[in-house]
Amino acid sequence: MALATCMGAVLVGCSDDEMGGVETAAGRDAANTAAAERLSVLAQKAADTGSLGVIVRIDRGDGRPLGIARQAAWTKDDHRLAVGDRFRVGSNTKTLTATLVLRQVADKRIGLDDTVEKWLPGLVKGGEYITVRMLLNHTSGLQDFLLTPEFLPSLTGREQRTWTPEELLAATPEQGPTAEPGKYSYSNANYEALGLILEKATGTSLAELIEQEITKPLGMKDSFLATDARWGAGKRHATGYEPDAERLKALLSGTVDLPEGVGFAGPGRPGDNIDTSAIDPSWAWAAGGMVSTARDWQRFLTALLSGELLPEAQMKQMRTTVDAPEEGGGYGLGLMKVDTPCGTVWGHTGGLPGYSSEIYTDVTGTRSVAVFTVTNFGIKDKKAATANKALVDAATCQMLGKPQPSNSPSA
Repeated sequence: MALATCMGAVLVGCSDDEMGGVETAAGRDAANTAAAERLSVLAQKAADTGSLGVIVRIDRGDGRPLGIARQAAWTKDDHRLAVGDRFRVGSNTKTLTATLVLRQVADKRIGLDDTVEKWLPGLVKGGEYITVRMLLNHTSGLQDFLLTPEFLPSLTGREQRTWTPEELLAATPEQGPTAEPGKYSYSNANYEALGLILEKATGTSLAELIEQEITKPLGMKDSFLATDARWGAGKRHATGYEPDAERLKALLSGTVDLPEGVGFAGPGRPGDNIDTSAIDPSWAWAAGGMVSTARDWQRFLTALLSGELLPEAQMKQMRTTVDAPEEGGGYGLGLMKVDTPCGTVWGHTGGLPGYSSEIYTDVTGTRSVAVFTVTNFGIKDKKAATANKALVDAATCQMLGKPQPSNSPSA
């Protein structure tokens, strides 16, 4: 799993202080304006084809970011989507967690070749053979707890339970033939363990570390680690949706055989959808618990990739990848290398019930793009996935200053 003014506008147009979540388009030259208009058409097509709502924000480092928010008509009754809405960014959190670990590596408090057993004795199965590096790049062999019978009710919001990282690691299945040490196999359990190692190495809670070392210094005022389902008083947030139980089972057939009747908790909405905004994501913690905005997360990612947050040696370690074709290229230490139609980008993806995100920068960390989608499982549908990918590709190409892919639909 592997998630106000001018709201929902095509080319939103206030200042970059994001009052109401809107940003400037004024002064953009004709070519950029035409590209933005084509992008807005793709955004609306994606929303109407199954994405339900999308936020696109492109910052090319010239002080004139572009923001687009489009949504299916019926979703406006729930919330008028805006570019500055808070969003559950899911596994993008892994890049932040990895950054904190590598800062400790630079300070020689943590070693990449330290074993998990050294830091968390008796807590992780086979921990004497797993290193911190293996946790960071998902080569530990640990499987995932997400779809285990014990955890599934919490993932879907049908059980109200506060999980500790220790409990999640205990629920993680044994290593198996598809998840062997040294082979890439994505698992949230890796980052639950890393969060515990960080807290032990620093004597500080993960939430405090994030605030002290990342969000406060970078001025990320709309970003925090979720400890429950609350979004923050007085702050706008995107409404997330997932297919109901019957449609979910059909979408996942052939991939996951869900038991009959398993579905997400929440109010029913049109089109056999469920409002999942109130599902508690706190279990995701160091693996995916951050709430943020497109602007905030792009600020973090560009600071990271431009060398502001880590010494050169640690950035080199972070960019050293293992093959991960299912991620579109390679996986480094909490960082994805993704090959797109217009070139290589760096960043991560995220997915939680009701929320899917892709956030990337160019190789220098100068330019960045964020695409937020208000459903995760909803874009498993073939047509929805195709339209969403066309939008992401086009937005990424525009961020890189390249023409929109010729095979992307324009309407």
